Amino acid sequence: MVQETFLAALKGGQSFAGRSAEKSWLVGILKNKICDHFRKASRETSFTDMEFYCDEESDRFIPDGPFQGGWIHELGPLEWSSDPGASLDSHAFWKTFHDCSNKMPKNIATVFTMREVDGVESKEICKLLNISENNLWVMLHRARMALRRCLETNWFGKQT
Repeated sequence: MVQETFLAALKGGQSFAGRSAEKSWLVGILKNKICDHFRKASRETSFTDMEFYCDEESDRFIPDGPFQGGWIHELGPLEWSSDPGASLDSHAFWKTFHDCSNKMPKNIATVFTMREVDGVESKEICKLLNISENNLWVMLHRARMALRRCLETNWFGKQT
């Protein structure tokens, strides 16, 4: 950011009117660069530290051919019981759901809960959280995949 500050000062050298010391002027530019950096970082989601953010699900889909993008049968979602809705009344299910939800990053869990549990409209979520609609859909997709895998392991897999 210091280098960017010097570059900005060199490019915009005519804007220095001499009303302050050069040091104050440069510190002002640096403060703006720092604010811009954190403002941009708050709108973006970093996926590097989350194990389910790497595209671990890609090996579960057919890579090419006429069925490209379809599930590989053995690696696809597990069959649920004949009445999966019965689980929704179970206190143990909701405990497992919350445990799985807590394993996700806070912003991903918040987006999923707002959209799928609370029924908040997508545009409103984007506006409230200052994220793009594309970012919202990516976050929802990854949350669904992570929750599916976690629930299959910790709930549906234990019932059989």
